[in-house]
Amino acid sequence: MTAEPAIPIVVSGLGCVSTWGVGTESLWQGLLSPRPGITGLSRFDSRGYAAKIAGECRETLESLRHRAGGDGDASRADLFALCAAREAVAQAGLDGRLSSLNVGVYFGGSTAGLAEGEGHYASVRSSRRGHSSIRVLSSHPVSSPGEVVARIFGATGPVITVSSACASGTLALGLALEALRSGEVDVAFAGGSDSLTRTTFGGFNALQAVDTRPCRPFRADRAGLSLGEGGAVLVLERQESVEARGGQSLARLLGAGNAADAHHMTAPHPEGEGALIAMQDCLRDARSEAEDVDFVNAHGTGTLLNDQAEFKALRKLFPDRTRSIPVVATKASIGHLLGSAGVIEAVVTVLCLQHQRLHPVPRGGPVDPEASGDLVQERGGRRLELRTGLSLSLGFGGSNAAALFSLPSFP
Repeated sequence: MTAEPAIPIVVSGLGCVSTWGVGTESLWQGLLSPRPGITGLSRFDSRGYAAKIAGECRETLESLRHRAGGDGDASRADLFALCAAREAVAQAGLDGRLSSLNVGVYFGGSTAGLAEGEGHYASVRSSRRGHSSIRVLSSHPVSSPGEVVARIFGATGPVITVSSACASGTLALGLALEALRSGEVDVAFAGGSDSLTRTTFGGFNALQAVDTRPCRPFRADRAGLSLGEGGAVLVLERQESVEARGGQSLARLLGAGNAADAHHMTAPHPEGEGALIAMQDCLRDARSEAEDVDFVNAHGTGTLLNDQAEFKALRKLFPDRTRSIPVVATKASIGHLLGSAGVIEAVVTVLCLQHQRLHPVPRGGPVDPEASGDLVQERGGRRLELRTGLSLSLGFGGSNAAALFSLPSFP
């Protein structure tokens, strides 16, 4: 461990929507439970697709609207974001306080209102042309979830959406961290929200990148990813601000890093170079060393090439702990949330630190003998003394990002 970062940034609130419904407690209990989170798809007709499963949120639209508040035009992804933001703000104790603070919103995403756009085009192609308006397309761009959250909560600071494939959410965390360190904002909402759509489901099926069974990251018999949906928000503040108002710090965000290796449009760098550089950049930003990392929340999609590249990156970062660094792979339980994956996995990383427990990766075939780390497989998870956790996100086009969290008291 080297010099302490000058301005400690903490997580004061968490919120999420996942395959197990609304709330971080539902997510945590689902991760610990043996019941599957990746099940039969009901959002749309999956006939004609190889895969017919996903980490689908089963909350009804009516329930989501009731929980989210806001306006009736909100897309499914908007509602995920609002539900998550409301939970996070309430936990942070900032209800009624935000109007006097400069709040920035930093979101990552991929699909946003694409599901609603698909409905519009389906209506246009049918005889029911009068049942849909072109306004549906213009009102739900990829930036919509973040913009809706900013409007509902009266954010007066920057409102930024990152759309850089599956690293988007973790990249947004990095932007939020820098905005707080620089004093640009008093409070940052770092979030992401994506819904299941026919376009993405069909696209990944066409790429032959999906598994017909729930994905099995780091397993020898892995055969592809499983898609999911949901949203998450972390409320970030300067530690001194939280302490001044008598608030509670759930964790610290020590640092964030990123790298663009631009190796291929869809395939990762075969040696994991971009992932390695992102993690090294993150550790430098956190003024930390690899020895300070107690566990890794891997990107862990379950595809052959992605996992192989991640094995190599982790092996290079932890040469003395190649087989012993504990590893969790959240996507095995909830599916891949694409642009918002990094944010909900950041929430999970914080929950692991809070509970001093690593959630299990659902059992599958044997672990790949080439895999790096010690994959947590025990029923009910593994209890450990945890100080820090590294969350890693890798995306198409060579977009890579990492974030390091710790207990509030670390070091």
